[in-house]
Amino acid sequence: MLRRRALPLALAPLLAARPAAAQAWPSKPLRMVIPWPPGQATDVIGRMIANLLTASLGQPVVPENRPGAGGMIGTDAVAKSVPDGHTLLSASIGPITFGPLVNRTPYDVARELAPVVSFGLAPYMLLVKPSFPATDARSFVALVKGSPSKYTFPSSGIGGAQHLLTAMFNARAGLDALHVPFQGSGPAMAALLAGQVDYAIDTPAAANALVRDGSLRVLGQSLGKPSALLPGVPPLAEAADVPGYDIGGWNGLMVAAATPRPIIERLFTEVRQGLATTELRDRFASIGMEVGPLGPEQFATMLRDQQALFGPLIRQLGIRAE
Repeated sequence: MLRRRALPLALAPLLAARPAAAQAWPSKPLRMVIPWPPGQATDVIGRMIANLLTASLGQPVVPENRPGAGGMIGTDAVAKSVPDGHTLLSASIGPITFGPLVNRTPYDVARELAPVVSFGLAPYMLLVKPSFPATDARSFVALVKGSPSKYTFPSSGIGGAQHLLTAMFNARAGLDALHVPFQGSGPAMAALLAGQVDYAIDTPAAANALVRDGSLRVLGQSLGKPSALLPGVPPLAEAADVPGYDIGGWNGLMVAAATPRPIIERLFTEVRQGLATTELRDRFASIGMEVGPLGPEQFATMLRDQQALFGPLIRQLGIRAE
């Protein structure tokens, strides 16, 4: 009896230490893995969030660029990391939503990664040269639809966000146009400016300056409602008569799947509070993203909805990354 009573007493200090250890998080510097090269949008956003968390958590959050394979290398590093909340992923729509649909990825998003917070959405714009004969989205659709296989559009690569958002628009609008992939968004935009392709769908960050100086004309944007970032630019769902076309690029924060829930909740709370400040909202707007944070459950729902939306399209068109 004495031995049987001693066992719980011996375990008591260990059990009492568990909550204290959880409260001690973070106990060391954190890594913010950015699966893209420096200067790319996900890199810029990841560094902003790293600075925010450094100030609020009391430990440095160190950005670490791990580019390669369309974002899959850095994403896999976080998926396989120790789930103690000290390794964070600067996540984006490409390697999380689209990558698993067009590639055999080394990670399983649903099983190996946990959503923490989605920061907001970046609208995409339908862009043409000023000399393009259609002057609004509705006449654009009529023109392209009336000449199957005549018109061309670029992308930053097969299976990337730009490719698939354009493919979704084309499918919803009934357009038969030729896809011309490039190695990156810069060459794709250069091809549009040079008249080598006829139209493109791209972000404000990539094209706003070219619209302002008259090099390009914007006919509509991809979100289902008007965007404060693009005053006067109508949603394509309405302007092009493409009901249900409501999609934007997202960036967010993810961790390894087994990370304790209190840590995930703490990260979400700190980011949400930071994104409520005018300073950070303005900085996000400057790179073309509308701030509208989604918590872990809402973020997970958005990911499931996007897979359900794009999966059938990708299978129908037979899109596979090269």
